Amino acid sequence: MNDLVQKFDHWLENSGPAALVIREKLMPVEGHDGVLFPATFAASEDKTFKGGYNIDEFPDGTNVCLIDSVGSQANRIEPMFMSSEYADLVPQVVVKAGTKRVNLLEAGHRAGDAIVRCSALQQELREAFKAVQNGNAELLAKIAPTSLVFGVWDSRDTQAKLPRLVDSKIRAFNVHKLTRSAQFNPATDYLGQELLEDTSDKKIKDAYAERGFVHVPATGTHGGVIATGGIRRDATLHLAALRLLSAGPDKVKSKTLQRYILGLALTAFTSSAARYLRQGCNLVRDLEKPLEFKVVFNDGSREDANLKHDEALVYAEAVAKEYGVAPGREVLFDINLAKKDVTDSGSKKKAK
Repeated sequence: MNDLVQKFDHWLENSGPAALVIREKLMPVEGHDGVLFPATFAASEDKTFKGGYNIDEFPDGTNVCLIDSVGSQANRIEPMFMSSEYADLVPQVVVKAGTKRVNLLEAGHRAGDAIVRCSALQQELREAFKAVQNGNAELLAKIAPTSLVFGVWDSRDTQAKLPRLVDSKIRAFNVHKLTRSAQFNPATDYLGQELLEDTSDKKIKDAYAERGFVHVPATGTHGGVIATGGIRRDATLHLAALRLLSAGPDKVKSKTLQRYILGLALTAFTSSAARYLRQGCNLVRDLEKPLEFKVVFNDGSREDANLKHDEALVYAEAVAKEYGVAPGREVLFDINLAKKDVTDSGSKKKAK
């Protein structure tokens, strides 16, 4: 057991590598020239970005299109720790809100999410975030250890912020944008058959269209992209950032904490992330281009890494046992805390 929990201690030394990096070439299930649908985003407040696909264009005519963001990838990977194979690695914290039970692993903002900030865990989490600000991540690791792996920002309260140790994103290179058009035809001519009253009132006409009683054309909408320069998932485990985690001045506790978080991070990092991202975007490995997995050192040198997911999981189980995973618990969402949260937020804005 000692040999196993110490297996990656050299990665936790200050002289250790800066990061682990995976570069994985992907392609649409339809083939290299298949159409894929990137994520769409709302327009920016200043309207410099008009909304739609996030495509950065460069003076040389090339471009890069964001297919799946860092935040989206994290939220796809993190719930893996709810499944039976991984559930014992982390405390299963569930918030009962009305008729719904929400696992903290599903909450988009993790330990900083409103679902848990306005629950019976509020004060405990506040103390954990304040401890983080004072250099001690132990309390937070006992409640929400994946917040240390995927990053968290308690932006609505203490402002404590931890960076992502594992980040993953998918981009497509040199894309050509497509548009698409469609025409909806109602099942019958409701107006011609006098089943509905014809009208010149725009509000009523809009309601007919919204409810599917009249013809509705849709032209020139987002039609996906074709990536002529390939699609790539870049994933990084930032060991240099992980080494900054501590359990206060106790070096033994800090090493145990770092091993535990490293075990979780390696498990997430080596997992097969879901690649069915949304309708029209089902990606698979490009078998013609091998996956790159490197250990990257501070001097810029790179070595091949060969850590399988099963090995990472065995290590994670050993270091979790050494660390002592907190038991799971279910707490209630508190409506009064939520109302106070909103009221206090309004008061702070007025005070500015």
